[in-house]
Amino acid sequence: MNTRQLFQQYLAQTSAQPVGLHITAAKGNYLFDAQGKKYIDLIGGISVCNVGHCHPKVLKAIQDQAEQYLHVMVYGELIQTPPIAYAQKIVAHLPQNLNCVYFTNSGSEACEAAIKLSHRITARPNIIAANNSYHGHSMGALSVMGSEYWRNAFRPLLPGVGHYDYNSQAMIDAINEDTACVIIESVQSEAGIIAPDKTWLKALRDKCSENCTLLIMDEIQTGFGRTGKMWGFEHFGIIPDMILLGKALGGGMPMGAVVTSHAMMNTLTHNPVLGHLTTFGGHPVCSAAGLAAMEILEEEKLITQVADKEQLFHQLLIHPAIQAVRSVGLLMAVELKDNQIVLKVLEKSLNNGLFSDWFLFADNCLRIAPPLTITQNEIREACAILLACLDETTNNSL
Repeated sequence: MNTRQLFQQYLAQTSAQPVGLHITAAKGNYLFDAQGKKYIDLIGGISVCNVGHCHPKVLKAIQDQAEQYLHVMVYGELIQTPPIAYAQKIVAHLPQNLNCVYFTNSGSEACEAAIKLSHRITARPNIIAANNSYHGHSMGALSVMGSEYWRNAFRPLLPGVGHYDYNSQAMIDAINEDTACVIIESVQSEAGIIAPDKTWLKALRDKCSENCTLLIMDEIQTGFGRTGKMWGFEHFGIIPDMILLGKALGGGMPMGAVVTSHAMMNTLTHNPVLGHLTTFGGHPVCSAAGLAAMEILEEEKLITQVADKEQLFHQLLIHPAIQAVRSVGLLMAVELKDNQIVLKVLEKSLNNGLFSDWFLFADNCLRIAPPLTITQNEIREACAILLACLDETTNNSL
């Protein structure tokens, strides 16, 4: 069997037609396949590789920690310097009420922990989430995902979950004394980059506060500088009660986290003891890698460069086939006529050394979420490839 056949034979498949690109190396802002072909990476592992692939400082942190110890005990029982140091760094960049970190293995697991915690703190039955939201695929996260297409095949799910349109008055009106939490993304990513209206989000925050309802902000795709600020919620003048982290959190290693106050997090310590538990959460190697990546964001001033790079994409992505370009920082959606054109452009882009993707709830949009380390010249090259592929795809259909 060749490698593709082995891939299909021994690994569970999640789609009938996977991209199937055989990657053998990744460096900086590029992927390399088994034939040595180089691809500009426009999606950074879906907002994971914010400091690029295999940054030397991240690799050194991994190697140094691996020489000390790997896994030693389930989360929270032994004192380990890497997760302590990383939690301290994260909290230093957050408001005072967000001062306690629970590390998990993924963003989905962070969502599960936050749902449990909200029920424990409030003793209330109901949750409010947004249509076209994405929080993961495990059962709790799936329950609050905003699409019946993905939910329906796996019912029964969590009871008491109501879905309302993002930016809608209906969501605000639905919050009452039975609402444990409202969980929303600081920017709706899989919906094709939909930002909240500032006035709406302030009113949502106020209604949550009036009803002692917890506001959980999902920063899994938006965190660590992706939007041009460290956290997406910083754009909108509100402070959540909890945030969910993942993706870029581990610097390329698997990691998630819930961040909230000590008072709320400490409810997990009693009645029952071990109210939430994970074997590998806060893994020392992942923590070391994540800390190194966060230090790189600071040292290389990557976040301060996001706005200029975002603007360059907007200046270059002008084409009759492009209906809109929506962005919050380097989280961008290029809207085309339909999914068929998107798929053709993606295929042609891949043939021309450019790797991109689409969105779960906006399959007529191309995804742009490159490493924050992408250079101005790489942006120009990537946009030239996209425009050429659009020409080739749409000349006969416009």
